[in-house]
Amino acid sequence: MEHIINLTKENIQQVVDASMDNFVVLSFWAQQQPESVQMLQVMEQIAKEQAGRFILATVNCEEQLEIANYFQIKSLPTHLVLSNGQPIDGFAGTQSAEQVHELLNKHLPELWVTDFNAAKAILVAGDANAEKPTTEKLEQALALLKKAYAESQQKAEVALVLIDAYLQLDILAEAKILLETIGLADQDSYYQNLKAKLALAEDAADTPEIRQLQEALEQKVGDIDITIDLAKALNQANRGEEALECLFAILQKDLSAADGKVKQVFMEILTALGQGNTIASQYRRRLYSLLY
Repeated sequence: MEHIINLTKENIQQVVDASMDNFVVLSFWAQQQPESVQMLQVMEQIAKEQAGRFILATVNCEEQLEIANYFQIKSLPTHLVLSNGQPIDGFAGTQSAEQVHELLNKHLPELWVTDFNAAKAILVAGDANAEKPTTEKLEQALALLKKAYAESQQKAEVALVLIDAYLQLDILAEAKILLETIGLADQDSYYQNLKAKLALAEDAADTPEIRQLQEALEQKVGDIDITIDLAKALNQANRGEEALECLFAILQKDLSAADGKVKQVFMEILTALGQGNTIASQYRRRLYSLLY
């Protein structure tokens, strides 16, 4: 359901049903009441800013008099907060946006919860359909979870779902780092499941090519060409942190190693990992420390 709708006799039951799972705010207004029109605009702006946190159902009392009478509206503007089909709070007259926020915050879930639930719905949908969500959907869930993780003050329950999304996108280094932050109190069955998935993914990423290059490097310690090839292979296997560490060990000794080729490959891997990647940010800062 859209987060802003016009309430009518035709869709009122649908809105009441929606209030069983979401909070619904009824906004009663009329064109002949300028204050109610002004208040409606305030509510619509808040609903847009907090899209998904609640449903705003606007009621034009000039056209939907029966609905206004049903809710015993005596004056305009009037607003009611619905939960489980029943009004639980509300206010009459005009209110500032700050006052509205204060009232809503008494009842509505925190903003991050909306993003968290939306991301979980994407991941669960894949399980329900017995097929993995598309990469586009997983990336959408990942973005929501990163936001929720920051806004929730890094709650473990959000971290675990974020790790799940990382694993489904084969972003193993980020998943491993985050998994290591989970405290003993939160190491439940879900945590153990994710830990096992990470171990399997890391084993699968240990390709014959990588093992061969590692063995060759053991025979020729410090060989730059083999190191570059190994870094490329590791990055291809979604082991970006290991790839960067191989190259950074050389750059620490010589920034222009192999006529700048080591630095070039290092930067290419950073770019491939992306601006928002924690590992990339960490190694970008380490490189800058060498440059400046």
